[in-house]
Amino acid sequence: MTTIRTVIALAASKQWFLFQLDVNNAFLHGDLHKEVYMKMPEGVLNPSHKVCRLQIPLYGLKQASRQWHAKLADFLKHQGYTQSKNDYSLFLKSLGQDLTIVAIYVSFFLLVPTLQKSKILNIICMLLLALQTWDV
Repeated sequence: MTTIRTVIALAASKQWFLFQLDVNNAFLHGDLHKEVYMKMPEGVLNPSHKVCRLQIPLYGLKQASRQWHAKLADFLKHQGYTQSKNDYSLFLKSLGQDLTIVAIYVSFFLLVPTLQKSKILNIICMLLLALQTWDV
Protein backbone atom coordinates (compact mmCIF):
# COMPACT_ATOMS: atom_id res chain seq x y z
CA MET A 1 0.00 0.00 0.00
CA THR A 2 2.99 2.30 0.54
CA THR A 3 3.81 2.08 -3.17
CA ILE A 4 0.25 3.07 -4.13
CA ARG A 5 0.36 6.08 -1.80
CA THR A 6 3.77 7.10 -3.13
CA VAL A 7 2.62 6.87 -6.76
CA ILE A 8 -0.49 8.95 -5.98
CA ALA A 9 1.60 11.57 -4.15
CA LEU A 10 4.14 11.71 -6.97
CA ALA A 11 1.43 12.06 -9.63
CA ALA A 12 -0.28 14.82 -7.64
CA SER A 13 2.93 16.76 -7.04
CA LYS A 14 3.98 16.53 -10.71
CA GLN A 15 0.40 17.10 -11.97
CA TRP A 16 0.48 13.87 -13.97
CA PHE A 17 -2.66 12.10 -15.13
CA LEU A 18 -3.75 9.16 -13.01
CA PHE A 19 -5.90 6.27 -14.23
CA GLN A 20 -7.43 3.59 -12.02
CA LEU A 21 -8.58 0.12 -13.05
CA ASP A 22 -10.13 -2.70 -11.09
CA VAL A 23 -10.26 -6.27 -12.39
CA ASN A 24 -13.41 -8.39 -12.19
CA ASN A 25 -12.73 -11.63 -10.32
CA ALA A 26 -8.98 -11.05 -10.56
CA PHE A 27 -7.88 -14.34 -9.04
CA LEU A 28 -9.93 -16.29 -11.58
CA HIS A 29 -7.67 -14.96 -14.35
CA GLY A 30 -4.57 -16.81 -13.14
CA ASP A 31 -3.47 -20.11 -14.62
CA LEU A 32 -2.98 -23.26 -12.57
CA HIS A 33 0.32 -24.95 -13.37
CA LYS A 34 -0.29 -27.91 -11.07
CA GLU A 35 -3.25 -30.20 -10.74
CA VAL A 36 -5.45 -29.06 -7.85
CA TYR A 37 -8.36 -31.11 -6.51
CA MET A 38 -11.08 -30.31 -4.00
CA LYS A 39 -13.85 -32.19 -2.25
CA MET A 40 -17.33 -31.92 -3.67
CA PRO A 41 -19.31 -29.05 -2.11
CA GLU A 42 -21.77 -29.87 0.64
CA GLY A 43 -25.22 -30.71 -0.68
CA VAL A 44 -23.93 -32.45 -3.81
CA LEU A 45 -24.77 -36.15 -3.80
CA ASN A 46 -21.49 -38.00 -4.03
CA PRO A 47 -21.89 -41.64 -2.96
CA SER A 48 -18.61 -42.70 -4.62
CA HIS A 49 -16.63 -39.89 -2.87
CA LYS A 50 -15.28 -38.35 -6.07
CA VAL A 51 -13.31 -35.08 -6.08
CA CYS A 52 -13.27 -32.11 -8.47
CA ARG A 53 -10.24 -31.09 -10.52
CA LEU A 54 -10.00 -27.29 -10.75
CA GLN A 55 -9.57 -25.74 -14.19
CA ILE A 56 -9.05 -22.19 -12.86
CA PRO A 57 -8.01 -20.84 -9.45
CA LEU A 58 -10.73 -20.11 -6.91
CA TYR A 59 -10.81 -17.36 -4.31
CA GLY A 60 -9.37 -18.78 -1.12
CA LEU A 61 -7.01 -21.11 -2.99
CA LYS A 62 -3.46 -20.58 -1.72
CA GLN A 63 -2.02 -20.36 -5.24
CA ALA A 64 -4.70 -18.00 -6.63
CA SER A 65 -3.08 -14.65 -5.83
CA ARG A 66 0.37 -15.86 -6.83
CA GLN A 67 -0.88 -17.20 -10.17
CA TRP A 68 -2.83 -13.99 -10.88
CA HIS A 69 0.21 -11.84 -10.18
CA ALA A 70 2.48 -14.08 -12.29
CA LYS A 71 0.11 -13.85 -15.27
CA LEU A 72 -0.17 -10.09 -14.90
CA ALA A 73 3.61 -9.66 -14.53
CA ASP A 74 4.19 -11.73 -17.68
CA PHE A 75 1.67 -9.61 -19.58
CA LEU A 76 3.27 -6.31 -18.50
CA LYS A 77 6.82 -7.54 -19.18
CA HIS A 78 5.69 -8.62 -22.65
CA GLN A 79 4.45 -5.03 -23.16
CA GLY A 80 7.94 -3.71 -22.33
CA TYR A 81 7.52 -2.90 -18.63
CA THR A 82 10.27 -3.58 -16.10
CA GLN A 83 9.33 -4.98 -12.72
CA SER A 84 10.85 -3.22 -9.72
CA LYS A 85 13.27 -5.33 -7.71
CA ASN A 86 12.27 -3.47 -4.53
CA ASP A 87 8.50 -3.85 -4.91
CA TYR A 88 7.20 -6.59 -7.20
CA SER A 89 3.88 -4.77 -7.60
CA LEU A 90 5.53 -1.79 -9.35
CA PHE A 91 6.21 -1.78 -13.11
CA LEU A 92 7.93 0.95 -15.11
CA LYS A 93 8.30 1.63 -18.82
CA SER A 94 10.57 4.37 -20.05
CA LEU A 95 10.80 5.69 -23.60
CA GLY A 96 13.03 8.75 -23.79
CA GLN A 97 11.52 11.39 -21.49
CA ASP A 98 8.23 9.53 -21.20
CA LEU A 99 7.74 7.24 -18.20
CA THR A 100 4.71 5.08 -17.53
CA ILE A 101 4.12 3.74 -14.02
CA VAL A 102 1.87 0.77 -13.22
CA ALA A 103 1.28 0.05 -9.53
CA ILE A 104 -0.81 -2.95 -8.47
CA TYR A 105 -2.60 -3.73 -5.23
CA VAL A 106 -4.46 -7.07 -5.41
CA SER A 107 -6.87 -6.38 -8.31
CA PHE A 108 -6.50 -2.58 -8.28
CA PHE A 109 -4.22 -0.82 -10.79
CA LEU A 110 -2.87 2.70 -10.93
CA LEU A 111 -1.60 3.78 -14.35
CA VAL A 112 0.43 6.98 -14.57
CA PRO A 113 1.80 8.34 -17.84
CA THR A 114 4.24 11.20 -17.24
CA LEU A 115 3.99 12.88 -20.64
CA GLN A 116 1.67 11.35 -23.22
CA LYS A 117 -1.77 10.48 -21.92
CA SER A 118 -2.64 8.84 -25.25
CA LYS A 119 -0.02 6.11 -24.75
CA ILE A 120 -1.73 4.91 -21.60
CA LEU A 121 -4.93 4.33 -23.57
CA ASN A 122 -3.11 1.57 -25.49
CA ILE A 123 -2.22 -0.32 -22.32
CA ILE A 124 -5.73 0.21 -20.92
CA CYS A 125 -7.25 -1.27 -24.08
CA MET A 126 -4.88 -4.25 -23.93
CA LEU A 127 -5.73 -4.80 -20.26
CA LEU A 128 -9.44 -4.53 -21.03
CA LEU A 129 -9.13 -7.24 -23.66
CA ALA A 130 -6.69 -9.52 -21.84
CA LEU A 131 -7.99 -9.27 -18.28
CA GLN A 132 -11.61 -8.12 -18.58
CA THR A 133 -10.98 -5.02 -16.48
CA TRP A 134 -13.66 -2.53 -15.49
CA ASP A 135 -13.99 0.75 -13.63
CA VAL A 136 -11.74 2.84 -15.90
